[in-house]
Amino acid sequence: MRPAASRPQPSGSPAIKRLVVTSDDFGLSLPVNEAVERAHRDGILSAASLMVSAPAAADAVARARSAPTLRVGLHLVMVEAWPTLPPDRLPDLVGADGLLRRDMGRLGLDLALRPSARRQLAAEIRAQFEAYRATGLPLDHVNAHKHFHVHPVIAGLVLAIGREYGVRALRVPREPRAVLRRAEPGTAPRPALDTAPWAALLALRARGAGLLVPDGVLGLAWSGALHPARVAGLLAHLPDGLTELYAHPATTGGFPGEAPGYAYAEELAALTAPASRAALRASGAVLGGFSDFA
Repeated sequence: MRPAASRPQPSGSPAIKRLVVTSDDFGLSLPVNEAVERAHRDGILSAASLMVSAPAAADAVARARSAPTLRVGLHLVMVEAWPTLPPDRLPDLVGADGLLRRDMGRLGLDLALRPSARRQLAAEIRAQFEAYRATGLPLDHVNAHKHFHVHPVIAGLVLAIGREYGVRALRVPREPRAVLRRAEPGTAPRPALDTAPWAALLALRARGAGLLVPDGVLGLAWSGALHPARVAGLLAHLPDGLTELYAHPATTGGFPGEAPGYAYAEELAALTAPASRAALRASGAVLGGFSDFA
């Protein structure tokens, strides 16, 4: 049974702390999909972000349909993965292997300088929204693989195209470092996107477009390394407002597209650990998806 703190409260509730716990890369592999299902059923996971053209996307959609309390959104893929459109329609965006390019820095520059790259990316973003719409799943939120939507050009495309598909919530990757230091005293979190000016700009643009944006996102500095003690610590020091905690759970590693060095099984353990469930209850936070708080 889900903890009592996980029941979303009606609009106008006096609750101060609101929490969305998201798994990225839903659809990447069967081990990821199995972990999402388990972490939602037996743990604190409330949402998942779907890669619509990944190898196990169809399996992910089937699991989502059988779990109506799991809030699902679109995990836009614009780098290091499978495109939705045929590769020959994306000559500026894909490599010789037919996958989206891995050189994020150079790709970001190409998008700023080359109109053809921008047109191709707009078509690919639209195709991913269309593929998500075809699943019939409600669209809880949108974010992007590697948080590439912080790029100003990509942000503009996502906001413009997303409006046509009813986007209501968007992740803005900004992490409150004080929470990390309280959760793990003595820690020295590595630099992450929350320190970049583009994240602040994205927040302004998204809120200006009327989208729900989390006040903070946890999981950036410790991406791939959210062990149970860290998750319990983060929940014990959860700030007021709307927070998103995102993770990358899987039952095992060794699948195509996995991130080197990620502790997938440990992140699953962190989402299902009794200490995490207890910390959530003690926090008094309301757990749900973005659509529960919009």
